[in-house]
Amino acid sequence: MNDQAEKLRNRLKMDTPVKEAKTLAVVSGKGGVGKSNFSLNFSISLAQKGFKVLLFDLDIGMGNIEILMGKNSSLSIADFLSGKSSMEEVIFQGPHGVEYISGGTGLSQLVRMDRDSVEYFTSSLSEVLRKYDYLIFDMGAGLNEETLSILLSVNEIFVITTTEPTSLMDAYATMKYIHLADSESPFYLVVNRAGSAKEGNDTMTRLEDVLVKFLGRTLPSLGYCQMIKQSRKL
Repeated sequence: MNDQAEKLRNRLKMDTPVKEAKTLAVVSGKGGVGKSNFSLNFSISLAQKGFKVLLFDLDIGMGNIEILMGKNSSLSIADFLSGKSSMEEVIFQGPHGVEYISGGTGLSQLVRMDRDSVEYFTSSLSEVLRKYDYLIFDMGAGLNEETLSILLSVNEIFVITTTEPTSLMDAYATMKYIHLADSESPFYLVVNRAGSAKEGNDTMTRLEDVLVKFLGRTLPSLGYCQMIKQSRKL
């Protein structure tokens, strides 16, 4: 694990006596696999169980979370990272009790998460860690050194894939990248848009076999989400 990731993990670690939020990151190797849909629906399911949830859209400048919610926030995480607004000011109310921070949808809002902005972002999380039960980070597709630092600092990582060969290759590349940075990183697989139960289970088994063979580690699977044709229209 690199030094930056170690610092971030220490900030987000959960072994203190004070109750703090559990931190989860949702990532995919490529766009268009339903990652943001999963992040939002998972956040809603937690909120409906009575948990207090804050959902971060970290696909900065190209975020989908507020579009999926049907919202149009006046501020985004770009305003926070640029120092124009505090973190509290960019938190908005979403559906079913979920609170969220928009990633912004205009390219004019595009802010690169460089080393300094990652440090600034994570150092500010102490403001919200004790106010929520879960912090969900909907990451942008793909990885770089800075976003990897965030992934290595959270409690759990959910890797989203579909059953398509290119998506599976990208999911494996993502998991390999994370594993090589930290072989004990806690990531889990979710197969999205499976055409059937058999296709979902077969896909999970294939990726599990590949990770055992080439990385020497097992791959816990959270399960699969079966395709609902109507959902493609959203």
